[in-house]
Amino acid sequence: MIIRHLSRKNLFIIINLSLFFFISYATAEKDSTEEIAWQNIETKYTIIRYQSTNDLKKFNYKVKYDPEHSGLKGLFSSPGPDNLKDKVITKVDILFERVQKILDMRKKMEKVTINIYENKDQLKDAFFRIYKRQCRIRAWYRYKNNTVYINVKDLHEGMLAHELAHAIIDHYLLIRPPRATAEILARYVDSHLKRKVRSY
Repeated sequence: MIIRHLSRKNLFIIINLSLFFFISYATAEKDSTEEIAWQNIETKYTIIRYQSTNDLKKFNYKVKYDPEHSGLKGLFSSPGPDNLKDKVITKVDILFERVQKILDMRKKMEKVTINIYENKDQLKDAFFRIYKRQCRIRAWYRYKNNTVYINVKDLHEGMLAHELAHAIIDHYLLIRPPRATAEILARYVDSHLKRKVRSY
């Protein structure tokens, strides 16, 4: 009878301790995971993840690449939510195709995710959660989840093209090239973005 009583008591203590540690762990995990409410836009080549319409407006403004539809009217008009999404979709797909043309790497591939963070701190936090070290770069591409990470406050079309180039290079070749080689090609894209490229 005493043994049963002790067993029940011990069992009760073990259950309580387990619950305590489980709740503590779950809380710590919640704090360390990403608590961002993402909104998505799907384009022909990408899935754009953003947090607010304001971030999407900044993204649209910062990525000044729309060679086929440029003009003063586009610069001074304030797009509504639907029109804004259409502009972003068109701009990103044109940029993606331009990168493919510069690299001469055209191939059907899985859509690249673009995570748009609203500031440098959010971007650094995402980097730390993934790599467990301090972030010393402005943007990056991660092959493992086929995702580009950018900060909308520190962005331009060359930077986005550079990161998209990494995605295209890594998925075009049968064997991923060494990091240094991929970086040279991505920088080539950045520097040739607005130059004419011959098609062979």
